[in-house]
Order: sequence, then structure tokens, then C-alpha cells
Amino acid sequence: MSIVGLSTHTVEAINLELAAGECVCLAGPSGAGKTQLLRAIADLDPHHGEVMLDGRSARNFSAHEWRRAVGLLPAESQWWMDRIGDHFSRIDEAQWRALGFSADTADWQVSRCSTGERQRLALLRLLANAPRVLLLDEPTASLDPVSVVRVEQLIADYRQQQQAAVLWVSHDAAQRARVAVRELSIEGGRLREAA
Repeated sequence: MSIVGLSTHTVEAINLELAAGECVCLAGPSGAGKTQLLRAIADLDPHHGEVMLDGRSARNFSAHEWRRAVGLLPAESQWWMDRIGDHFSRIDEAQWRALGFSADTADWQVSRCSTGERQRLALLRLLANAPRVLLLDEPTASLDPVSVVRVEQLIADYRQQQQAAVLWVSHDAAQRARVAVRELSIEGGRLREAA
């Protein structure tokens, strides 16, 4: 993925290359624009500049195609139907088991799930679309330590198997050190190599 001159109301002229299979972590203070950057890349918020996947501009994808290829996992997942399984086009039982769920979980009501369960299920929902780029906004912030390990491993496996590029927002320095090939930060509206 190539990002050229991407600007939003909080970030200026971001240039970034994400290679297939690469995990880049993004840090920075609250309000610096990390979430807005992810949302702009996903083409959910107004922005200027160019985002390309394999040399093809996001403008040349339909919105549906782009959001399947470039999947955003927000910090707070959204659910619009009562039953978990109704949110999935397919269920990969190995992935579900990797995060501590069984196929029976598809019959659960969303309302019975904890915040952490919803977040793990939202990751599974995203992966069911087989995205080529993962935009992850604090995907483990509401999880217990065992679940954090499971999520990090599942994302690493997916990244390796699918050669997916990952842009991962995390405030956890130890996590960034574990999962990232390189680290960046947003400071004063600009993207910088992390110190």
C-alpha cells in the first residue's frame, strides 16, 4: 500500500509505504490523529492525497471493494443485528478457536458479550472478508493478557499466511516492540520514525 500526501484536519501530508506482510505500529498522544489517519486510509473520513493498493488508486475501487481489501478494526466495534453469526459471511473455525470461541458462538446474542468478546469477534468478522491490509485501532485495549497474546498471534499468522500489510495503533510500547517491523509516531500532525 502506498499513501502519498494524505491530509486530514489533524494530520498533514502523510507519506507511507506498507509492504505486503509488514506490520507497522503507530503511536502518539491521544488526539494526535491516529484514528483519523486510519479512517482516512479506509476512505471513511474526508481527506486529501492519494491511497493506492498495488498501484491502483482507492478512487478506482467501489467503496465496498475498498473496504473489503482495506479493513478497519475500530477501537469500539459496532454491531447492528442481534445474533453474532448474522454478522459473518463465513466462519473460519480455526481462527475462532484461536481466539477462544467455538462455532456455537455464532448463536450468541451480541448483548450477552463482554466488551473484550465483542472486540475479538469484530477482529474475526474483519478477517472473514480476507482483507489485504489491516488497519487496527487499539485492537487489544480492552482485553485480558491471555486474549492479548491470542490476538497478537492470530494477526501475526494472518499477516504471514496472507501477506497482508498491517498498520497497528497501540499505546503499549511493549506490544509495539513485540509485533512491529517498524514503529512510527504522529506528533504535531506529522508522521515520524519512532525514536
